[in-house]
Amino acid sequence: MHDEPIDPFNGDPADPAAGLDDPGDDAPLDPLTEVERQDVLEDLADLEIYQALLAPIGVRGLVIECEDCREPHYFDWDLLRGNLRHLLSSGRPRVHEPAYDPDPDHYVTWDYARGYADGVHDTLTESTGDEADPDD
Repeated sequence: MHDEPIDPFNGDPADPAAGLDDPGDDAPLDPLTEVERQDVLEDLADLEIYQALLAPIGVRGLVIECEDCREPHYFDWDLLRGNLRHLLSSGRPRVHEPAYDPDPDHYVTWDYARGYADGVHDTLTESTGDEADPDD
């Protein structure tokens, strides 16, 4: 079984994509360093928290400003998770394109998601602290 669709033009001399570079032909990338790997694992853990907190209020995913094309890229939770897992396993990011006509109101930045999660954490910590010490 193949993970990707079979190329219907494989071996065809009239293959319309014959002149394009095959990403598999590129020089292999260096594997992720331990620090990079740990950063991706932390991003995956953060993503789970962000989705748990934000999806119930209608946030569909995160928006990331692409350094290559200077365009915002909208990723739903599952797509972003898949991209991070692919980066972990292959050491290279997936090719990306901007989403087709996303509603920006349903996406937030990593910074917003982090701030939201920190705010929820602080609120829970404060309320737990108040209940634990009623003499204050």
